[in-house]
Amino acid sequence: MFYDTFSSDYDRFVSWPGRLALEIPFLTDQLRAIGAKSVLDAACGTGMHTLALSQAGFDAAGADLSAGMIARAMENAQAVGLQTPFKTAGFGELSAAFGPESFDALFCLGNSLPHLLTPELLSAALADFALVLKPGGLVIIQNRNFDAVMAKRQRWMEPQSARDGQIEWLFQRFYDFESDGLLTFNVITLRREETGNWVQSVQSTQLRPLLSAELQSAFQEAGFESISCYGDLTGSVLNPESSGNLVIVARR
Repeated sequence: MFYDTFSSDYDRFVSWPGRLALEIPFLTDQLRAIGAKSVLDAACGTGMHTLALSQAGFDAAGADLSAGMIARAMENAQAVGLQTPFKTAGFGELSAAFGPESFDALFCLGNSLPHLLTPELLSAALADFALVLKPGGLVIIQNRNFDAVMAKRQRWMEPQSARDGQIEWLFQRFYDFESDGLLTFNVITLRREETGNWVQSVQSTQLRPLLSAELQSAFQEAGFESISCYGDLTGSVLNPESSGNLVIVARR
């Protein structure tokens, strides 16, 4: 599985201190605005948002389909002395894993929903989100702004780099635009020790590019209301032609 393999490098790939400093204020403001105390981080990856919310005083839990990511999340929790609950559960399995009406809010960040490759799977996931939330619960989704990606055929993303002592990593991401409308998301990982040769690996997975109109319609059909859109997790205004992200905030 793509993310089981990538879990060992994911915390090098993401610059967490900078990302959390930018995103956590917006997320916590949204939670406090509705008096939320409990939050589920769906598709939590290595759990860094979940743990930051725990440290901010929320009753946070995380879930991810990837057992490798959940194992890494548990290690990250132990490293900071937290007992934040993490479960291996994918989209459509959350209400069964945690129980109906268990959370005041749910986050699904990091371009996770596009891994659902059919409209039916998306509908099932949003229905599951609604079921695991309490009445009036909040949901926040962060995807790539695929309106811009598809209109401009934006294939390449910014490279990422990391270093740990004498070991260096480079990560390059790009899309292949497939004839069936899906995308193949590719990550090239380059690694070398000291001044040795670079060792390369490539991992790929499929995505369905969710456009803003489709996603808002799917939320409405799942019973969500008060739908707002932003351009990133700082709360910037969405520009469909240039924003990097599509962030949707809605209420059950």
